[in-house]
Amino acid sequence: MTPTLHVHDPAERENLATFAGHAVRLDPAAVIRLRRRGHDYVSAWAATSFEVLAVRTVVGELALDDITVAGDLLLSSLSGPAAGAPIDLGYSMDSAWRSSLPPMSGFAHVEDVPARSLIELAERGASIAAEHAGGHGPPASLLDQAVLTVTGGADRVEVPMRVVFALTAMDFIPHGGDRTDSRRIPLDEIVRVRATAAWLRLDARYGSVARRRAGAGPSLRVLG
Repeated sequence: MTPTLHVHDPAERENLATFAGHAVRLDPAAVIRLRRRGHDYVSAWAATSFEVLAVRTVVGELALDDITVAGDLLLSSLSGPAAGAPIDLGYSMDSAWRSSLPPMSGFAHVEDVPARSLIELAERGASIAAEHAGGHGPPASLLDQAVLTVTGGADRVEVPMRVVFALTAMDFIPHGGDRTDSRRIPLDEIVRVRATAAWLRLDARYGSVARRRAGAGPSLRVLG
């Protein structure tokens, strides 16, 4: 019997489907890692093509503590059954998940930044990438460039372009119908920058992205 996920609220079901849809759009072979968070929540993780992790948490009940499933199957299962019906997760694909996850706690709030500023950075980055990209996407030098620096207390956090690209590609910032137009982002919409000694995380209204900080060691490993 394959494991199941219960998401009773149609709005939460749609939230998860939207997350899975963005992950599959970025990578048709994407896998989604589902982790139980307390009794009533499930966090869905995806490894984006920018080498940045994306996560969205929904109200739901997961039969297992932790399972990785095919993104396209999850998306299909979310679109099929009626609201409240169990969501068939298919067979476990745990061996396909190769990224370590950040800790669930311990992140310190560093600073809030205007969401519009991040969209503007992504717009400029996309323009530069279009000029210099070859057949393999944006150059690594652009993706690794620190485009935002924030400070909080004694901590100074640099945000590379790849993290900004991942945040906008996953559509985590509310917009007025065109996520590529910064003018449609409300002026008071913010993105919260949080960090640990090893991880950087950007929290937007519809989800978060996370990446190991420079010098904190590799973010990829084979999980047993």
